[in-house]
Amino acid sequence: MKRIVSLLPAATEIAAALGLMEQVVGVSHECDFPSAANERPRVTHCPIHRAGLASSEVDAWVRSTLRENGTIYTIDEPLLRKLRPDLILTQKLCDVCAVGYGTVARLAATLPGPPTVVNLEPSSLADILENIRQVAKVCGVPERADTVNEQLCSRVNKVRKRLAQSYRPRCFLMEWVDPPFCAGHWGPELVEIAGGIDTLGRKHQKSVQIEWDQVLQAEPEVIVLALCGYDAPRAEHDLELLRTYPGFYTLPAARENRIHIVDANAFFARPGPRIVDSLELLAGILHPKIFPEFRRYGPHPGVRLPRL
Repeated sequence: MKRIVSLLPAATEIAAALGLMEQVVGVSHECDFPSAANERPRVTHCPIHRAGLASSEVDAWVRSTLRENGTIYTIDEPLLRKLRPDLILTQKLCDVCAVGYGTVARLAATLPGPPTVVNLEPSSLADILENIRQVAKVCGVPERADTVNEQLCSRVNKVRKRLAQSYRPRCFLMEWVDPPFCAGHWGPELVEIAGGIDTLGRKHQKSVQIEWDQVLQAEPEVIVLALCGYDAPRAEHDLELLRTYPGFYTLPAARENRIHIVDANAFFARPGPRIVDSLELLAGILHPKIFPEFRRYGPHPGVRLPRL
């Protein structure tokens, strides 16, 4: 059995879905699902994690720290050596999301073994499914990935089929408020499968900062605040800021009270098995009459509808 250190919340969730949680001996500071992840020692640290900074302050700190240090995270090297991992799950996808692959690979090369370092770098739903296969293969349980992915694909296909002839509203999946960021990678793809059109999104590409005028010009009929790293209560705080933007109340989404808040930290920002939960939540948001069951998805409601 391999001793696994997961430096990504999504990778921890993949390991759990594959029945490998007992082999996970260390996790990142953000890994919190399933509950067993909270019982593992935390190998990484971020100075502003849960620091309560305003969105603009987070953005400024991240930009400055990346420019000066190349990373916003630190690794507890003595702890990592003590854990003696055979396998480290990490990523190259985003320097803001987790410790960079290069940093991890250089450190891993100095550890006994050395441990295998697996890079998970998805930009699409298909890539996420492939990551599940990748982890299963390196852990010697490839057949478990087949079972997990079959179940996930079945749920995706059920959403697709029920939306065959439906109207597709313009949806802005917003990843950050101050400054505004559009969704990238798998985000616009989820909107598309869930029966919407995200004209501001960058499908299978990095999310980027955009001008507020672009949002006004796009005239979204639905806005989903899926703020990277934020849960629903924290995102609700930023909704108050969004309301102050010039022309906000002229947007169809504001006029029709279709501003939705989701727990992006648990769902949309984590490219693991729960990305299909994110898809179902979106389907419930965009087409509540077709998918009434997804409006109350999960033990904690993933969507809140503030009064405007």
